[in-house]
Amino acid sequence: MSSYTVHDSAIVDDGALIGDNTRVWHFVHVCGGAQIGQGCSLGQNVFVGNKVTIGNNVKIQNNVSVYDNVHLEDDVFCGPSMVFTNVYNPRSFIERKTEYRDTLVKKGATLGANCTVVCGVTIGEYSLVGAGAVVNKDVPPFALMVGVPAKQIGWISKYGEQLPLPLTGNAQAVCEHTGEKYCLKDGQLSVEMD
Repeated sequence: MSSYTVHDSAIVDDGALIGDNTRVWHFVHVCGGAQIGQGCSLGQNVFVGNKVTIGNNVKIQNNVSVYDNVHLEDDVFCGPSMVFTNVYNPRSFIERKTEYRDTLVKKGATLGANCTVVCGVTIGEYSLVGAGAVVNKDVPPFALMVGVPAKQIGWISKYGEQLPLPLTGNAQAVCEHTGEKYCLKDGQLSVEMD
């Protein structure tokens, strides 16, 4: 049997799968089809839809709605009041529930406070979307994105510090905190393994 914590004011519908050591805080609503991993934290007033998967060690801060067709991999951070969508062109008078677009947030990515992720995009591993940005296209792994619409302004390490690398070309940098070596080649950043 799973061992997780749910505040008395939260609602977890029958059928929801929640992993060990996950904490569900005040006024959260988790729908019955949701799948949530281990060691997660769902802050106050979070909503999790039916067709949602959330990996392990995911932190979702206050006032975030994770709507159907949003998938968060392990170690994702969702900042306070950031926004997901699932319909690209909503109208109140046209039902578009069959037109939901999948959104994938890959391992270790950070979504800053009050940013918006327009449905149908993939947010790459360990990327960082700055507070208030609006993401309307795919984000490369390790990219640092800011603005409306979001534009890449640099590269970010797994540790969460900006790397001294150009946006394009070929270059290398070492994270001063972890010693990991990052290699930029043909516009793609990767971590070099020993």
